[in-house]
Amino acid sequence: MKEDPKQLYSLKMRASAHVDGAEHHISGAERILPKEQLPEFAKALVSRGLNHAKGDADFLNVKIEAIPAGDIIHVDALPVETVTVETFQDGLREVERFLRENGIPHIPQIMRKLDETSAMRGAMLLDIHTLQRLEPNLERGVRATCMDCERSSKTVADDAKNHYAEAIVLATKVMNCPGVVGEICISDDPDYVTGYVSSRRTGYRRITKMKPLGSEAGGRIFLFDGNAASPEDAIRYLEHQCVIVHGVQPLPESRPCRLERLEKKLSALKENHLFRTMRTIESAEGPRIVCDGRSMLLMASNSYLDLTAHPLMKQRCAEALAKYGFGSGGSRLTTGNMDAHDALERAIASFKKTEAALVFNTGYAANTAIVSALTDADSVIFSDELNHASIIDGCRLSRARTVIYRHNDMEDLERKIRENPSRNGLVVSDAVFSMDGDILRLPEFLDICQKHELLSMIDEAHSTGVLGDTGHGILEHFHEKRQPDVLMGTLSKAVGAEGGFAAGSQLLIDFLRNMARGFIFSTAMSPVTATAAATGLEIIENEPERINQLHRNIRLFCDALRQGGLDVSSETPIIPVIVGDAARATAVAAQLFEEGLYISAIRYPTVPQGTARLRVSLMATHSEADLQWAANRICNALRQNP
Repeated sequence: MKEDPKQLYSLKMRASAHVDGAEHHISGAERILPKEQLPEFAKALVSRGLNHAKGDADFLNVKIEAIPAGDIIHVDALPVETVTVETFQDGLREVERFLRENGIPHIPQIMRKLDETSAMRGAMLLDIHTLQRLEPNLERGVRATCMDCERSSKTVADDAKNHYAEAIVLATKVMNCPGVVGEICISDDPDYVTGYVSSRRTGYRRITKMKPLGSEAGGRIFLFDGNAASPEDAIRYLEHQCVIVHGVQPLPESRPCRLERLEKKLSALKENHLFRTMRTIESAEGPRIVCDGRSMLLMASNSYLDLTAHPLMKQRCAEALAKYGFGSGGSRLTTGNMDAHDALERAIASFKKTEAALVFNTGYAANTAIVSALTDADSVIFSDELNHASIIDGCRLSRARTVIYRHNDMEDLERKIRENPSRNGLVVSDAVFSMDGDILRLPEFLDICQKHELLSMIDEAHSTGVLGDTGHGILEHFHEKRQPDVLMGTLSKAVGAEGGFAAGSQLLIDFLRNMARGFIFSTAMSPVTATAAATGLEIIENEPERINQLHRNIRLFCDALRQGGLDVSSETPIIPVIVGDAARATAVAAQLFEEGLYISAIRYPTVPQGTARLRVSLMATHSEADLQWAANRICNALRQNP
């Protein structure tokens, strides 16, 4: 150890807030610095105390004290290793492994002691043999202070907390304390899930996850061997001995720091069973598919009429490919408009019994473009709380004020309209709601829109080819003669192709053609795709028995689930089996997949928290045997995963 002849100063910051009369710690930090660096670092620490994830401080204290050079001990930083884990439970298991490696007894009891440290400002000083706590103030704990890393004269202050460097400094000081043989630390910062364990034998072991993201739980335990030193000597060292740590190296990051925010969000998704992955299907999409190299029953597809591989669909697409090639080469308003697009729009207008139609590349693009074109900052949009994400995003893009009404509640809709009068208003709703499978109360919806002279828009993504005796949609289902101002829909579900559309008056279509940015600035869909969509509409017109069989399958499957003890009903091929917990829904779906049944587990944010579900979707071509077998599997899997 060497003495530093230069005068140094201790700079300490502590920030707290008073809640219900009690003081709550927000942030604390310290530096050991030469005089000339004090102003810059003091400003940085004040900024840190006033801007913290744990909340706003109402008390902030900054303290500066001179330190005689002879009172400072200089030590080398502990060696560092990083242990990467997938979940915080795995991280806690790594702590147990560390304790075993270092020969520390009473491991389960020590792990339980971690829960007692969250409310403490300091650390627990725990005798590893007797499990006796040795801090004079058990509520506060013992504080390890008076320490910093070596700094050059060119060091620049940074108000962002460097968790890694500060943790190395603290762990290094603690591991040089008489009698301390190990440390366990979990940060109480809700935005930081990485923690560490340390000992003289194993060095500093950084564990990437030790708690859930967003949790303010945290704390530290100093593991003390009462046979090697006295508690008084240890506490005196921890709280009063000035230590400067040399050789703290930057953290070797596997990813650039600018991507850490993304990694944290993904970690949180994994820990809450909300992380999404994709499976690869290796065959045409029908009632039976090949996935992961094996045949499976598919009950998760929106291809309700099983038209994607219809013989006429394949034939027409092959002919279109030979005629046009594949790409369109430009937007519809420049060089991309082809007779295949015009033919498709005529077919949509005829199918929906409107004056005209306009095609978009996807249903998502159609909704965002239509809603944002029809409204602006002076508009009010009234939107069902369970509308599809594309409608929600269209509302956001429009800059209009959006008023959410309770799901399919026409009384609440009318009340919200009276409370938010607008001369330029739009009321928008799904026809069939994609996660619940229920149907819009259309006649009342149109009554309200007409009464208040508001534009009406209905998203028929899941009703075209599904509702009505011949699959023409929600108007046919209700035998409704009135047309909404905008009928929007997709060509990628029952129609068996790709794309979205708007159908309505010629005035509406002319307006959208000139104002809808998602149409104007997109390359036109492939003429092959346009041909496929027109063919799908033609098949629906010519084969109404497919719609009849789909409706029959809905009744059969709901009956089979009810016989298995599930309370389900639906008028559409979307049949939600509510599970509730995301982890349970994922486990049930995984078990069904292993048994040869492909059904999707739908979780937040697609559906509200606590309503995770299996989203069953039927095809007209599922056999009665398929339906009964699948219903039995679902009921059994739910019983086996309580």
